[in-house]
Amino acid sequence: MHIGFLFPGHGYYHAHGTIKGGINKVGVAYYNNLINELLKHDIKPFVTLFHWDLPQSLEDSYGGFLSEYIVKDFEAYSELCFHEFGDRVKHWITLNEPHSYATGGYETGTLAPGRHSSSDGNSSKGNSATEPYIVGHNFLLSHAAAVHVYKSKYQTIQKGLIGIALNSHWMVPYSKSYSDQKAAQRAIDFMFGWYMDPITKGKYPSTMKNLVGERLPKFTAHQSAILKGSFDFLGLNYYTSFYAIDVPVPPNPINTTYTLDSQAKLTAERNGTLIGPVAASSWLHVYPRGIRELLNYVKQRYDNPLIFITENGIDEKNDDTLSLTQALNDTWRIDYHSKHLLLVQQAIRGGSNIQGYFAWSLLDNFEWGSGYTVRFGLHYIDYKNNLNRYPKASVYWFRRFLK
Repeated sequence: MHIGFLFPGHGYYHAHGTIKGGINKVGVAYYNNLINELLKHDIKPFVTLFHWDLPQSLEDSYGGFLSEYIVKDFEAYSELCFHEFGDRVKHWITLNEPHSYATGGYETGTLAPGRHSSSDGNSSKGNSATEPYIVGHNFLLSHAAAVHVYKSKYQTIQKGLIGIALNSHWMVPYSKSYSDQKAAQRAIDFMFGWYMDPITKGKYPSTMKNLVGERLPKFTAHQSAILKGSFDFLGLNYYTSFYAIDVPVPPNPINTTYTLDSQAKLTAERNGTLIGPVAASSWLHVYPRGIRELLNYVKQRYDNPLIFITENGIDEKNDDTLSLTQALNDTWRIDYHSKHLLLVQQAIRGGSNIQGYFAWSLLDNFEWGSGYTVRFGLHYIDYKNNLNRYPKASVYWFRRFLK
């Protein structure tokens, strides 16, 4: 479950954590009822504090995550949630996929708030060479602040755990060449290490520091200290993998962007063959091996943290010509989950500390820019007839699997 910022229509936390307009008591009551109902049915809530739902008032006031003001406001908001719900919620996730938010919102502009550089590099609506890194930096500081307040004031009493959900592809070298192997490492550093290195080591990956230079914000000694070890568990979102090709670029190109900085081109095709079958979303190629490789990588590089796989799944196109019986027969989803779970089991047998797996998603949903054109759900939603819900074949497969 995801909890949005709990503010009334004109009330919000503002610059340094002061409250304007009061707390949204209706919102608090809503989530209290939801949490209680989940527990009533023996469902353990994992609560995500931020899944890209920034209050417009904070965006208008100081630019949201582009400003350091967000850190105190996020800390205050998080503490409100710990205070109101922490007696029943025992698993907290501070942020969901900060990489996606920072790049989609501030490099490509495909996600809110839609900021990016223009082709001449002079856009007043963003800077794709600097803003993703600024937002990512403030994400990390906000995460650390929320974790600090939880651990210092609530964890001993409430006895819960707190973590962060990071997404990553697995990166496969395009060839056996040393340059492509290094490109694959840079690609994973720029996607996963961007956040994982600071919360484990208190600093950015050396590849990022070397290639981004002065555009990459720096942590103070205090910030580094509170970031290092700032999680009890890692939420890991995995869907797909890509080949990585070494693409050197001249130093300090005029129109650089976050994507160009890594000097690694990602592609799903090699020698005319796809890395795996493509799903309804063009970016999602089925490559189950990648989840095991990623889990093994995290175990070896980051001292084997406690992991919950917080997202893993596949989508199909929303095809109105199918009968309900046909639409519920999602055998490809069963194949996807069975193969990925087998490889998760192999990672566990290899020593990875994995204690949970979440299929994305329970229900067909509004999938960001794709809207209702694709379906990730285990349950089919009839968008035309009162939103009736029907279990797909994958639901029955999961029931048998879990028994």
